[in-house]
Amino acid sequence: MTAADFPLTVGGSSRRMLREQLVAAGVELNAFAETLLEHPCFAPGSARRLTLTQRTVAELDLPQGGTLGQVIAAAQQQGFELCPPETGPYLRLAVSSQPSAPDSVLSAGRIPSGALHIPSVPLSEDDDYPKGFYLRVVDGVSWLRGFRCDDEYRWPPEATVVLQVCQEG
Repeated sequence: MTAADFPLTVGGSSRRMLREQLVAAGVELNAFAETLLEHPCFAPGSARRLTLTQRTVAELDLPQGGTLGQVIAAAQQQGFELCPPETGPYLRLAVSSQPSAPDSVLSAGRIPSGALHIPSVPLSEDDDYPKGFYLRVVDGVSWLRGFRCDDEYRWPPEATVVLQVCQEG
């Protein structure tokens, strides 16, 4: 996925079909991704077409980084919306050419290198509940991972987020 706008169809598959597609594609999941996939928003529904883009936190006018709330507010000021919560798995299936991360660390309490984060509308007020997905390739393996953070955590300026381009009309 490049900085250019990226069309993506989201929805239309049952939770079971979506899991089967992820397994067939060799995608690994962490426990937080599993938690998100169990949410009712993954019930079958009609497919819809989104236009996505990616930006670093710095490109959202946060050169020193910012909290998730600040990142979301900055994105909205630039005319972007959060992606629907179910975007992550569909994007993981669509993005087959993501470069491998420069390190193999899967969890270190910081933004993982080489990740594309897809923050979504919070599905729970609980800080321990995942806030969205991220895509990462580690040692040639594609991952769909859920992430958690509290309101105090500061995202670094180099962190990359995937956002929805607002549709006109």
